[in-house]
Amino acid sequence: MSIEESNIANLPTKYGEFRIKAYKDGNQEHLAIMSQDFEQIDAPYVRIHSECLTGDTLGSLKCDCRNQLELSLQFIAKNGGLVIYHRQEGRNIGLLNKVNAYALQDLGRNTIEANIELGFAEDERDYRVVKYIFENLALKKLKLITNNPAKLKYVESLGIEIVERIPAIIKANKYNELYLSTKKEKMGHLI
Repeated sequence: MSIEESNIANLPTKYGEFRIKAYKDGNQEHLAIMSQDFEQIDAPYVRIHSECLTGDTLGSLKCDCRNQLELSLQFIAKNGGLVIYHRQEGRNIGLLNKVNAYALQDLGRNTIEANIELGFAEDERDYRVVKYIFENLALKKLKLITNNPAKLKYVESLGIEIVERIPAIIKANKYNELYLSTKKEKMGHLI
């Protein structure tokens, strides 16, 4: 795996002041968004946030993505740590297919059924670049901000100690109730 790295740059935001570093893996580019004191923290708070253009940028109410991202950035700005912005849109099926999955969800499919009907697994994400970022930033132990048991298992499989799991619980709305219940009941999310 050949990954290109950027330099580290400052990123002042409405959540706080961060430093960022980009990683390019093939045609996907990912971000490490670090608190100013990241290197001094023994077990930093870490969020692996999967890209969601419709939620993160457009404010879609069909998911909880933007709220989880904002919660994580606010928390990291206050408590120190890292957000990995993992750019694998729609669980790595891409934006076009994600919109097609949305259309199937409009017809009553849940998020898993829609992906499968389109010929994908329920989750197509590849976390190899996350491993690379962890190694690049010399992470040995962390406090993981997640509801996703697959992310917990993946991080543990890398030999990284998870000191604590911090839930990222977001209040449901009428547009994302099915999505959240599917994540809980079918994917085992800890919500």
